Amino acid sequence: MKILLAPAETKNQGGNQSVYSKENFFLEELFDKRDEIFEKYESLLESSSIEELSKWFGLKKLDEVQRYKESLKNKKTMKAINRYNGVAFDAIEYNNLDDNAQKYIDDNVVLFSNLFGPIKADDLIPDYKYKQGAKLPQTAVEKFYQENFTEALNDYLGDEIIDLRAGHYEKFYKIKNANVLTFKFIKDGKVISHWAKHYRGALLKHLAINNINSIAEFMDKNLEGLTLVEIQEKKNIKLLIMEIE
Repeated sequence: MKILLAPAETKNQGGNQSVYSKENFFLEELFDKRDEIFEKYESLLESSSIEELSKWFGLKKLDEVQRYKESLKNKKTMKAINRYNGVAFDAIEYNNLDDNAQKYIDDNVVLFSNLFGPIKADDLIPDYKYKQGAKLPQTAVEKFYQENFTEALNDYLGDEIIDLRAGHYEKFYKIKNANVLTFKFIKDGKVISHWAKHYRGALLKHLAINNINSIAEFMDKNLEGLTLVEIQEKKNIKLLIMEIE
């Protein structure tokens, strides 16, 4: 069983691992495809003014834009699960988990980077900026990664998937045949959005701490703070409606 997770636009700076290279990513046989997007991104950084990048990044502070205008080729890296921060990643508390729970996340979680495409939680990435939905010249990255990575992901992800992604990242990879578990979170009968990120992170932490390796195993365990109120099934997808207590 594998778990799909959305990234975050905000990221932790720094890093002490090797710079951008083929060995930093899983699915090494597709590195040339990642590199194709990477080089287009690098060209955009080099050819654009600070003001142009301010709009492309969605950043107002020009000193911050300047930092992200620097080439990524010589920047040190860190695990993707540590690079991203924000509500979901605060809830995961990766650095506070024991070694077994961290290894579970490293081995089983696939994130979807707007720049690097599908990446494992322990793939090594630099600090970068890429606003969700932004377009590289003549390239829609979501479509590019879907067209070039779907077959390999189908083989890698296997027959059972827990999908914790936000809707936008379904454009990178559409699950066709695997049995899928997804979630909707409600409070007082209303769907919540911001706090959904928190509970997606909390769900991943729950999976890791309990070393859950199948959908059936997950269904047998209670999750603190959430109550299952309804299950909706459509073809291979099972949607759990969870009430926040």
